Amino acid sequence: MLLEKDQKLLFIGDSVTDCDRAKPEGEGVFQALGNGYVSIVDAFLQSTYPELGIRVVNKGTSGNTVRDLHARWQEDVLDQNPDWLSIMIGINDVWRQFDSPFIKHQHVYIEEYEETLRKIVQESKPTVNQIVLMTPFYIEPNEEDLMREKMDQYGKVVEKIANEEDCLLINTQAAFNKVLKNLYPAAIAWDRVHPNATGHTVLAKAFLNRIGFNWAK
Repeated sequence: MLLEKDQKLLFIGDSVTDCDRAKPEGEGVFQALGNGYVSIVDAFLQSTYPELGIRVVNKGTSGNTVRDLHARWQEDVLDQNPDWLSIMIGINDVWRQFDSPFIKHQHVYIEEYEETLRKIVQESKPTVNQIVLMTPFYIEPNEEDLMREKMDQYGKVVEKIANEEDCLLINTQAAFNKVLKNLYPAAIAWDRVHPNATGHTVLAKAFLNRIGFNWAK
């Protein structure tokens, strides 16, 4: 596995990452990591690699766009001094263009999205051992659905930045697509965005597989 002993792994993103984590610090006891994929990743790391003592921190905040992440980057990421950083952002950047079409100042169009995501990645690279970029997703199998189509475009931006900035990439849409071959979207997320336990497990597995988790250990 790529994670090493005593490393600190910080997750940041929107509500899918947040999942009712403790505020202001999303780590510790009493479900401080929330009830989503971050807590599942932590549980697998603790139960399978207890000798490594990996410290997991959740800094997701509901409703955030990449613009919001940039505004809190110094305090919530750089000041935390993580060894590993996982970023999953973009759902609200796209969603606000559909559920609030006339409130345009809330929209983060793809040019700003790419510029800002690249900026926070570049700001973090000097102090972080490894950055993981997780694409945004929409739990909808129809690729011609307008929101799914736009989400895929934002996902390609994440892939581009990951390749150019030497980050690990996790294609979360591809992970959900496999499950959607047999499950209707509502069985994973009632609004096609906020996953249930099954959906969060899909995300956790995708992350763990990417970092070389040994499922037979």
